[in-house]
Amino acid sequence: MADKSKPNIVFILIDDMGWKDIACYGSEFYETPSIDRLAKEGMTFTDAYAACPVCSPTRASILSGKYPANVGVTDWIGAHSSGKLMEVPYIDHLPLEEKSLAAALKEGGYSTWHVGKWHLGSSEYYPENHGFDVNIAGGHSGRPSMGYFSPYYLANLDNGPRGEYLTDRITDEAINLINNHDADIPYFLHMSHYAVHTPIQAKRKDIKRFRKKAKTMRLNKKKTFSLDEHFPCKGKKLFRVRRRLVQSNARYAAMIFNLDYNIGRLLDAIEESGQADNTVIVFTSDNGGLATAEGSPTCNAPLAEGKGWMYEGGVREPLIIKWTGKVKAGSECSTPVTSPDFYPTILDMANLPLIPEQHSDGESIVPLLKNDGELKREAIYWHYPHYANQGSTPGSSIRMGDYKLIEFFEDNRIELYNLREDLSEENDLSKVNPELAQNMRKKLSEWRNNAGALIPILK
Repeated sequence: MADKSKPNIVFILIDDMGWKDIACYGSEFYETPSIDRLAKEGMTFTDAYAACPVCSPTRASILSGKYPANVGVTDWIGAHSSGKLMEVPYIDHLPLEEKSLAAALKEGGYSTWHVGKWHLGSSEYYPENHGFDVNIAGGHSGRPSMGYFSPYYLANLDNGPRGEYLTDRITDEAINLINNHDADIPYFLHMSHYAVHTPIQAKRKDIKRFRKKAKTMRLNKKKTFSLDEHFPCKGKKLFRVRRRLVQSNARYAAMIFNLDYNIGRLLDAIEESGQADNTVIVFTSDNGGLATAEGSPTCNAPLAEGKGWMYEGGVREPLIIKWTGKVKAGSECSTPVTSPDFYPTILDMANLPLIPEQHSDGESIVPLLKNDGELKREAIYWHYPHYANQGSTPGSSIRMGDYKLIEFFEDNRIELYNLREDLSEENDLSKVNPELAQNMRKKLSEWRNNAGALIPILK
């Protein structure tokens, strides 16, 4: 008999999906009926954040319960860039000294499965060395470099029949695990999709569907891109930032459509297993949508910028949590939450003891989910001391209540925004409200010092 006090945990992590890449978050072009259905069955968070505007640090943060600066993984693993400032070193793996969320759940009696993207170090640091019983498709690569159609040549995944689509395949693998699992043992599925990371590839029939839709919506008549400033990083200084102004890319829409279809397949498999009411579903993304470089396939408006940037488009994420009997269906939460919160939250859901010395930067959001309490912290933080491939410069930021302050290291400039009144971060209040700006800057500096965060210096 399954232990109802320990629900199954399915953590669906999407790669590069923006806050507005889902219909229930406001997209009028992309179609996401399965994710929208999940939102109707659970709680939607309006102000959920990734711990970093790029992937590996956020992924390390989710599994460690710490901010990237406290783990040491502050850039995507494999990144190297510099500009006006020198390159800052970072740890190129999730340290084995970190007791991962999977390890904690395994100790608590869970079967632990990783399916999909890992990108947290070489083979010594693969999922099986961080508490996962099963590792399917998790390796050093941050993207399917050979493409989404088989042969993939990915670590820990056999190639499928020629032309098989990767998102379909890893969903098949996850469903197989669920269907062949002992129902008396709770499981933790870390369902980590490679989609919708580049290369932007989709099935022809789905692309055709959205090309037709774009024409019907007359999106082809709108200005698509803005070609702007040169990149500040050394390796791309001859190129200019290319900002997408409208969601109209048929290939990207088709990728999302297929991803949503496969999320629906996974949810259906859980339902058919008879354990839907005893399975927690978490759906989120590791950073904002790719809007300013590498083809700029999506637009995050009204949020500013996208992947790689400290502005909202780079770090604000979709987050939906379904917890039958605990979370009110169709509810919404506007309290800011962040990646380190998942670790203590999931332990809390699983009725396992918290490990505050490990998930030291996270706070359980169960009171928000149950609508019977508030969070205790005063602020959340980001530290990204690197030049991103997408056009941003090194910096840190802090959010307190409705206000967010960004500090840029190249010129020590600060910007202050009231996100409730100015979601697009267009009206800098740092000169209008200097006392608040300096108070937040001081708190940000104190947090960096306590974290031992590295700050780049002039060459």
